[in-house]
Amino acid sequence: MKYHFASIIVLLTTLVSCTGKKAGEVENHWPYAGITYEIFIQSFYDSDGDGIGDFNGVTKKLDHVKELGANAIWFMPIMPSPSYHKYDVTDYKAVHPDYGTMEDFKNLIKEAHKKDIKIVIDLIINHTSSEHPWFLESKSSRENPYRDYYVWAQKDTIADFINKKTITLDSDNIRQWHDPGFGEDFYYGFFYGGMPDLNFDNPKVREEIYEIGRFWLEEVGVDGFRLDAAKHIFPDDRPEDNHAFWKEFRQKMQAIKSDVYLVGEVYDRKEVVAPYLPGLPALFNFDFHYTLIEAYQKEDGMLLAKKQKEVLDFYLDITKDFIDATFSSNHDQPRLLNSLDQNPRKMKQAINILMTMPGAPYLYYGEEIGMLGLKPDEHIREPFLWDIKANDKGRASWIDPVHSIDDMVTPLAIQKSMSTSYFNHYKEIIKLRNSNRALALGNLELYEGELAQPLMAYFRSHKDQAVFVAHNLSDVEQSLEIPEEYQKVLYTFGSADLQDQKVKLPAYSTIVIERQ
Repeated sequence: MKYHFASIIVLLTTLVSCTGKKAGEVENHWPYAGITYEIFIQSFYDSDGDGIGDFNGVTKKLDHVKELGANAIWFMPIMPSPSYHKYDVTDYKAVHPDYGTMEDFKNLIKEAHKKDIKIVIDLIINHTSSEHPWFLESKSSRENPYRDYYVWAQKDTIADFINKKTITLDSDNIRQWHDPGFGEDFYYGFFYGGMPDLNFDNPKVREEIYEIGRFWLEEVGVDGFRLDAAKHIFPDDRPEDNHAFWKEFRQKMQAIKSDVYLVGEVYDRKEVVAPYLPGLPALFNFDFHYTLIEAYQKEDGMLLAKKQKEVLDFYLDITKDFIDATFSSNHDQPRLLNSLDQNPRKMKQAINILMTMPGAPYLYYGEEIGMLGLKPDEHIREPFLWDIKANDKGRASWIDPVHSIDDMVTPLAIQKSMSTSYFNHYKEIIKLRNSNRALALGNLELYEGELAQPLMAYFRSHKDQAVFVAHNLSDVEQSLEIPEEYQKVLYTFGSADLQDQKVKLPAYSTIVIERQ
């Protein structure tokens, strides 16, 4: 076998060998291969009865994250903002009062760290809110000291561009230039007029951003940042400037906190994503998400395995030090169960795939209980169901849910007592990953024997452990033969079975077999 992950695995081996844990014990492989749980606080747990989730609610439910097996939490925006989603910030050094106080948040971090859970927050620096004090000053006059904090142009210089924009994967906005109300000077806002883009050609803006990073890392105590809209710091026709900025940003943040965690959202193809790796060591793998769904639609098992290997090999040509942030759904995508035809077997198997593939998986809150959700975005971010409605004192009520309602989703309290529930399935497969270094840290090699189209099969190996993994992405039973040295069955789902080196895979089943 070829070892494409050699350099990363050496680093990971060094990291985990210091734990002194024996093979088979649960280990924390974050950030390189650990699991991060994404939370929209507004919908998570309401501790004070105002209908909105809050910091104290998350603190109360940290044991849920720990029980699930996650190693870190990524919080969607927590800073003051006029919108429910809070991706348009009005104050970079404060928290939204709906969520609680800064002291509440610091206490959350302290309690999370006691449980060995890291805290990552969304940092939105591509743009601010149009209500941010910087922008209010900037638009007041051409002479204002904050004028150059944003990108301005006179109407006659941008006449051909005012109503011209190419739609991108992460924005369907068709208007980039916006009139603040005077009809003379227009400002640039990639996503929409309420989110004016900052001018990163201005050294003062960059210094402001570095100071904001220092504040959250040093004074508040977070462990890192998820960087929103990372490829839009400069316009899309200036990718080299974007790459250079993130290298500088990384250097500045590491000077403050040497082990700072940075994960970037570069919503694009691998060819566009990869050059960001030297600045953003972790990047979300959108190819993984979309190809996972496509593999089920086409019943083409190796489609995803081949794509993942292709992406990883491509990234290794850029840098040997990267974190592949894989995910099956997030706050911008339909809920996974909706994407998989609300088929419980597909849903459970999809998580088996995510947890047995290389990478550092992200889990979106609520997926572990099979929550449902479709666009618009508010309805992908509906309140978590902790218990039946009559008993659910912490259920948020800021929105009337359309998809994740009691008639459609079984609450967590009920699922805990159901051996076949989504929640218990998540716990089981996460524990398998966290207790087998081949699954968490190993390289990826594709099965090269004869294979029926719906089958996905691959090998994962790390040091002296090697495992074979197979999934049947169809409702028709399949089979395949495997090397004779693979005999110890570590995990089965859906009545998969091994007999005389022949694997039997019923509909939507999974098997993991260790080499002896």
